[in-house]
Amino acid sequence: MANEPHIAILDTGAVGAYPDCATRRQESIGDYWALTKPEVNFLILIATFAGFYLARTPGRTLPPAGFQTLRMICTLVGTLLVASGTAALNQFLERSFDAQMRRTARRPVASGRVAPCHALWFGIAVSLAGALFLAVTVNLLTSLLSLATLLSYLLVYTPLKRKTALCTFTGAFPGAVPPLIGWAAARGRLDWEAWILFALVFLWQFPHFIAIAWMYRQDYARAGYHVLPAGRWRGRAVTWQSAAVSLLLVAVSLIPAVAFKSSLIYSVGAVLLGLIFFYYSARFAYEKSNASARGLLAASIIYLPLILVLIMLNKQ
Repeated sequence: MANEPHIAILDTGAVGAYPDCATRRQESIGDYWALTKPEVNFLILIATFAGFYLARTPGRTLPPAGFQTLRMICTLVGTLLVASGTAALNQFLERSFDAQMRRTARRPVASGRVAPCHALWFGIAVSLAGALFLAVTVNLLTSLLSLATLLSYLLVYTPLKRKTALCTFTGAFPGAVPPLIGWAAARGRLDWEAWILFALVFLWQFPHFIAIAWMYRQDYARAGYHVLPAGRWRGRAVTWQSAAVSLLLVAVSLIPAVAFKSSLIYSVGAVLLGLIFFYYSARFAYEKSNASARGLLAASIIYLPLILVLIMLNKQ
């Protein structure tokens, strides 16, 4: 019972050697910056910007360009705040488990540099500020999408990581929402083209996260996370989530050529990027080594921004 997620969530006080909230400590700005996971937020903002940019087709039904620029900035700021608050709340919820993993033991809350209650209130304040900011400066739909992402990530995906390997599938839904937020900010609604971007980011996450899960599988197992299936299903999961999904991603990446009336340059570029990504995914599926997993992880981090930039540059 002591390891159940809901027990850990309710305990905002000490976990192991954590100091009490009243204890005086040196909490630096750098610790709170790390609490927001800026490396993750970078990709989130790219996907959000892509959704906004691709939705802002000039026309009489849309606001003027100057107004859209201001709205775009507000969208990115609000999304960044909600994403930062979500990251802080995630580290608060998983602090006792993070402390058991070499990969995450130095995180601000897990290491005790930031008190759990400080992280909790910081995360709540930043998240609510971001959602309110979106509602006031952009529109209600973007605010609701950001809140839905936060709640599904923290209340569904996070506890499922300790229950089932299907957590990756569940977590891919909130992970693919950023382009929808950008699209909704520009148009005030979600058109079918927005769901193409959603599908692109949704599928991208599977090879990306399977590489991380494999590289740190011992760490995850030590903390009681079920991010990889056990037994004979493990090899099949690695193959499907890496090679099979990345091959499907090549096909899905060609749909924007029709949706956004892209040039032939986009189609050629999308196929080349997809095949390179598939190569690293297939190599990992075949070798199942840490080295090939690192290669796949690096390829995934490069692939997503490049394919989104390619769509934006070739949109007519």
